[in-house]
Amino acid sequence: MDDARAVTPEGIMQLGWGFWGSKALLSAVELGVFTQLGGGPKSLEELTRSLKLHPRSARDFFDTLVALGVLNRDAAGAYANTAETALYLDRAKPSYVGGILEMANKRLYRFWDGLTEALQTGLPQNEAKNGGEDLFSVIYSDPEILESFLRGMTGVSLPAAHAMAALFPWNEVKSFVDVGCAQGGATVAIAQAHPHLTGAGFDLPVVQPVFDAYVKENGLQDRVSFAAGDFFADPMPTADVIIMGHILHDWDLAQKRGLLAKAYAALPAGGRLIVYDAIIDDARRQNAFGLLMSLNMLIETHGGFDYTGADCIGWMREAGFRDAKVQPLVGPDSMVIGTK
Repeated sequence: MDDARAVTPEGIMQLGWGFWGSKALLSAVELGVFTQLGGGPKSLEELTRSLKLHPRSARDFFDTLVALGVLNRDAAGAYANTAETALYLDRAKPSYVGGILEMANKRLYRFWDGLTEALQTGLPQNEAKNGGEDLFSVIYSDPEILESFLRGMTGVSLPAAHAMAALFPWNEVKSFVDVGCAQGGATVAIAQAHPHLTGAGFDLPVVQPVFDAYVKENGLQDRVSFAAGDFFADPMPTADVIIMGHILHDWDLAQKRGLLAKAYAALPAGGRLIVYDAIIDDARRQNAFGLLMSLNMLIETHGGFDYTGADCIGWMREAGFRDAKVQPLVGPDSMVIGTK
């Protein structure tokens, strides 16, 4: 009887209503709340006016963000960023990771309404539903959507890229290629951390202007270049290290194996492949984000799925890599390193 009284539905209810807090954060990013506070604390009236909010909604909205731990409020009632939101959600800072949240707000939030149908049919619930274009056709055909997506990929990649720059033995190599480089967030982060490296981003030609602008903004155009190509149709560029970040999970098993085989062919003897994603733990019990990301691939793609470290090591060995190991990075992300 005592055990029964100790069991409560609190955890279930918090999880079930979790979308409330998620949407509050996504709307705050969309409105630019954290950027507005980048210059210092503001009163309720100042924030309401600058963000053009209705007086009925504003106080509850900002206090919700306080209760969720993404804003602070002082004794005088002024609101301010937390250490985390000041660093990562102020658009004026190079550490901004909100691009991926902007994409989640504009696209993914509504598509996840179709999860039940996706689980029953195995079919995407995004623009491809009912015969529309697939995910990447939609993204790469619209310049505005493409730029938002590329910024988003920088946001989601930067924490892992900084960890990878610190943890991989870059002193042993001279060059690297970032396959599916997007805006170049990881490419730039690694090149900045290791001045002896030359790097290249490899992606579709339409990505080059965005990539080149980001590289120039960071003053790395002398060491970082762009290679245009389609990683399914064209050979991968050669380098000491090939990186595939948040790429492999987009594709079905045959395509995953094909990409790993292409990377193997492009590497010199002793060259290394780094694959990083939200790698699911081998027991499939702990990395909830990785498992949820795999469900996101169900919603967004025709065959993509996330995978365990053991899965990736097995595929690398099938491709010919003589050695492979998993290295945790940051948060849900890990890298799998294979040596040719």
